[in-house]
Amino acid sequence: MSDIKHFDPDEALDRVVRLFWQHGAATTSIQAVASATGLNRSSLYATFGGKRELYLAALRRYVRDHSRRGFRSVAEDGRGLPAVRAFFDALIELRCSGPYAGWGCMVVNAHVGAERADPEVRALLEEHHEQLRDAMRVALEAARAEGELAPAADVPAAAELLALLAYGVNLRSRAGAEAAELRRTVDTALASLG
Repeated sequence: MSDIKHFDPDEALDRVVRLFWQHGAATTSIQAVASATGLNRSSLYATFGGKRELYLAALRRYVRDHSRRGFRSVAEDGRGLPAVRAFFDALIELRCSGPYAGWGCMVVNAHVGAERADPEVRALLEEHHEQLRDAMRVALEAARAEGELAPAADVPAAAELLALLAYGVNLRSRAGAEAAELRRTVDTALASLG
C-alpha cells in the first residue's frame, strides 16, 4: 500500500520556490525549507528527493510560472517595440515594488550562484536564455515590419542585447536600484534601436 501524503506537494513547492528565490540555493538549508513548508525532512526527501532535486524542481517551477508567461506575452503581443517596452515596464514594476521587490529573478540568482555549476541547472539556464532571446527576436521582427527599427538594426544581436538588459534589470533591482533609473536605461536601449 502506498504512503498517503497529508500535504499538497504543489503548495509546498510554491513555498520552496519563494524561499530559494529570495535567499538563494547556497544559503537555504533543508531546515529552512522544512520550516517554510511545515513539513519534516523525511516528507521532503520522500516527495522531492534531496536538496539538489528540490532546488531543480523549484527552478523549473519558477521558469514555468514566472518566466515563460512574460516571454509569451512579449512574443505574442504583435506591437513590436511597444510590446518590448510593456515587458520591461512590467518587469521593473515587479522587481521594484510589491511582495517580490528586491528579490531579483531566481534564474539570474542561479546564474551568479554556485548552483550554476550543476549541469542540469546550466541546461535550464541556457534554455531560459534562448526562450527570452527568441521572444525578444519575435517582438523585434514585428517592430521591423512596423517600420520601428533603424534599417541597419541587427535583429538577432538586438534580441540578445534585450535579453541581457532583462538580466541586468533583475540584478540591479536586487541590489536596490530605483525603478526610475532602470526605466531610463531601458528607454536608452530602446531608443538606440529606432
